[in-house]
Amino acid sequence: MNYLTAVGKYFLMLKDVFSRYTKRNVLWKLILKEIDDLIIGSLGIVCFISFFVGGVVAIQTALNIDNPLIPKYLVGFATRQSVILEFAPTFISIIMAGKVGSFITSSIGTMRVTEQIDALEVMGINPLNYLVLPKIAALMLYPFIITISMFLGILGGLMASIYGGFSSSADFVQGLQIDFNPFHVTYAFIKTLVFAFLLATIPSFHGYFMKGGALEVGKASTTSFVWTSVAIILVNYLITQLLLT
Repeated sequence: MNYLTAVGKYFLMLKDVFSRYTKRNVLWKLILKEIDDLIIGSLGIVCFISFFVGGVVAIQTALNIDNPLIPKYLVGFATRQSVILEFAPTFISIIMAGKVGSFITSSIGTMRVTEQIDALEVMGINPLNYLVLPKIAALMLYPFIITISMFLGILGGLMASIYGGFSSSADFVQGLQIDFNPFHVTYAFIKTLVFAFLLATIPSFHGYFMKGGALEVGKASTTSFVWTSVAIILVNYLITQLLLT
């Protein structure tokens, strides 16, 4: 019953997020700030992880192809499919649930503890629209991060294959091109936009409705990471069933 209550409060929160809008010039400044904090601030860790995990995927694939009858271009093919379909949109989103989600929960939770949210309500400002909508708008640029992740993941696989002696550049590029389905990229970006909405709203929910003092801020951040990750995995399964089967 507590879970059902939380789900109900979450959807009621979403209704309030898109009502009683903040002034446009104020909202625009808030969106730019959130883009800097949530999107630009996440590029470093995403680039680092994407490059090296792409390399690991290529190496693992190459090491498991020990039959001389299996063509070498399968290294590039497997790297492309792994990175585009699951690694970039899903794995990076779970990492972002830890980085971005914890940041959102702790920042809003700190405002709750220090009564800044109460002050917004006293001033007649809709705090949910003021705090959450800019985060949703900023994370609509999240596909930009995933595009970079896809590129660097495949590049990392190419570098690992060439310099590790597992495949030639021609074989790897042939694997990237063979049986390419453009809809897979569309599918990845559809997932990414849904994940971006979850990344913005679930941590905001846990930060906005937290109770207690400074200690509870850390607990709320951990809880938001867990539930955001669970939601991403469940939604990933549903979208995959709907779009790829």
